Amino acid sequence: MGTIEAKLETMGYLLPPARNFPNANRCGCVRVGAILFVSGHGPHHPDMKVRGHGRLGSDMTVEEGYAAARVAALAILASVKAEVGDLDRVKRVIRLFGMVNSSPDFGDHPKVIDGASDLLFELFGPTHGCHARSAVGMAGLPRGQAVEINGEFELLA
Repeated sequence: MGTIEAKLETMGYLLPPARNFPNANRCGCVRVGAILFVSGHGPHHPDMKVRGHGRLGSDMTVEEGYAAARVAALAILASVKAEVGDLDRVKRVIRLFGMVNSSPDFGDHPKVIDGASDLLFELFGPTHGCHARSAVGMAGLPRGQAVEINGEFELLA
């Protein structure tokens, strides 16, 4: 276990199994040079009991959405680890794009996606964990999940 994964454990988190994508036409990550592009991940973690499905502003609270976004970040990290072998190979978090399944009048998308941003900021620190980000509302997400997040990471050479 590397330094970053050990820090994650001291924060009280374990990585879920890396997601198996259901179709051969897509995968969890694509590496282009030193940049790792990560597919959209939802709040999938068999050991964490959070509400991962629902609509913010309708039947889910901001706090429940925040927790779901945090779990989505853990799922992303599991895919990153599966691709590169060790989270210590991540030089920095570049960007996250967070989508929130929300009612038309919901406006706290940034507060929900902060669940992922806060986790990565704490894990990688202010220099390497601070990232560009978008947080937008969607009329629906696959399987009714509350959030879906994708992103880019810079890898060490």
